[in-house]
Amino acid sequence: MSDHEEFAEPSYPSLPATSWAVLGMLSFGEELSGNDLKKWADWSIGFFYWSPSVSQVYGELKKLENMGLVESRAIVEAGVRGRRVYSVTAAGKAAVATWSRQAPVEIPVLKHGVMLRMWLGHLNDPEHLKALVRAHIDNMTELRDRAALHAEHSSREPGWAFPRMSLRWAVRYFDAEIELSRGLFDEIDEAAQQFERARFTGAGALAPLEPGSWRSVEEIVEGLQRAGD
Repeated sequence: MSDHEEFAEPSYPSLPATSWAVLGMLSFGEELSGNDLKKWADWSIGFFYWSPSVSQVYGELKKLENMGLVESRAIVEAGVRGRRVYSVTAAGKAAVATWSRQAPVEIPVLKHGVMLRMWLGHLNDPEHLKALVRAHIDNMTELRDRAALHAEHSSREPGWAFPRMSLRWAVRYFDAEIELSRGLFDEIDEAAQQFERARFTGAGALAPLEPGSWRSVEEIVEGLQRAGD
């Protein structure tokens, strides 16, 4: 073999990130049922990525087993309903390890329902918008407290060091979301004052001062991006 011979880079199959999440949970060295994986997802990756249904988990397991990335066995105990547990295969562990190292860094997809309703604030009134924000802050506070509790109780397993780190990141994320949301109260009042200058048709619909002006804004932004390049 030549000293200059190149080795092929390890590869990984094309799978959705949910598949990698399931494989990842199995990489911690335990045999788990689909229900186990669902519960574990709820108190771990569910705080920052994915909280699946049981049917989703079993769908992923079936696909991964057909690909040889996980394997399963039935457990039968006297007086207990039989169950099937899953474990990662050597091929599965190698695949998820390669994916975790080599997959491109993706931009997180933000689907913020509360902000969509703020964006539609012209169809609402300021006090109701503030009530929505207060409810959102309550939800984020509950999630922050739950994530903190799970992080605190995950320290007993050295193998969970990185999941614990991720849970602590989730706590900081929820804290930031709460702080950002609190800033909306004053901004709602400011937006309401600006909105008073808007024009309406006789039927009560918005009448833009310059119809299609959003296109010129898009052109300005694209021009600035080209200039920056």
